[in-house]
Amino acid sequence: METLTLHAYAKINLTLDVTGRRDDGYHFIESILQSVSLADTVTLCRTDSSGITVVCRDPNVPDDQTNTAYRAAAVFLQETGLPGGIRIQIEKVIPSQAGLAGGSADAAAVLWGMDRLWDTGLPAERLAKLGLQVGADVPFCLQGGTGLAEGIGEILTPLPALPDCWIVLCKPAYGVSTKEAYRTIDSIPILRRPDTSAMLRAIHQGDWACIPSQTGNLFQTALRIPEVEEISASMRRYGAENACMSGSGPTVFGLFSQPELAYACRDALALQYPAAYVCQPVPYGVHPIEK
Repeated sequence: METLTLHAYAKINLTLDVTGRRDDGYHFIESILQSVSLADTVTLCRTDSSGITVVCRDPNVPDDQTNTAYRAAAVFLQETGLPGGIRIQIEKVIPSQAGLAGGSADAAAVLWGMDRLWDTGLPAERLAKLGLQVGADVPFCLQGGTGLAEGIGEILTPLPALPDCWIVLCKPAYGVSTKEAYRTIDSIPILRRPDTSAMLRAIHQGDWACIPSQTGNLFQTALRIPEVEEISASMRRYGAENACMSGSGPTVFGLFSQPELAYACRDALALQYPAAYVCQPVPYGVHPIEK
C-alpha cells in the first residue's frame, strides 16, 4: 500500500473544566469529549525521497512545520527511523480556530495512516504518546468515540456511546486563540464549573433526558462572547435540548433528539453563519475511506 485516504473527525466537548496549571504552561483539564461526523479528508502518499510535503487548498492552512499534520509526520519518521517521505493532502471541512480540534484530527490521521502505510504496527499507547508531542487533543482524536480526558488531555477513559442524536455546529466568522483563552482563564476567579460527574452518570446510564442539561464549558463562562450566547439562544429556540460552546470556542453545538429540528436550525443559522452543520456522534476519530 502506497496511498491511503482517511476521514479525520472533529470533536466537541460535552463538558470542559480547567483544574490546574503545570509549571511548563500546560493546563490540567477534565473534559468529556465526543467525536462527530464533520470530517476533513486526509490523503497520505509514501514517497521514495525523504521529506514531508503538505498540500491544502485552504489558504489559512500552513504547509510548513507550523502545520500539525506536518509535525505529526516528522515525529513519526523521527521515532521510527524509517526511510522515505510522505505527501499529505488535506481537504479541510472542519473550521480552523473553532474549538473542534481540526488540526489535531489531521495530525491523528497522519499518525494512524503512516503506521499502516509503513506497516509498523505501533501499539495505540505509543501512537498516543507521539500524538501528545504534537498537541494535547491528538491522543483523543486517535481514540475517538466518547471519552473522558484528564491530565493535559492524555489520560483517556473510553465511555459508552451517546444515545442517537443530532448535533448542530455553528461557528462565527472569527476564531479564538487557545493560548489567549487559557490566559484569560488564568487571570480571573472561577465562580462556576461544569459538573463532569453528573454528565458521567448520565452517559453511563444512557439517560438522554439528563445528558443535554449537563453540558458545560468553563471557557464559555469565562470568555463571555456575546455571539456565542446569541447562537446558543437561537439553537434553543429552534428546539435544541441544550447548546454549549466547544473547546476554547467559538463554535457552539446544539443537541437535538429530532433530525427535522436539527436541519431546520442549521438552515436558519446558515443564513447568517456560513459555517453551520448538522452531524452525528461517531465511534472513532480516524477512519479509512474505501476506494
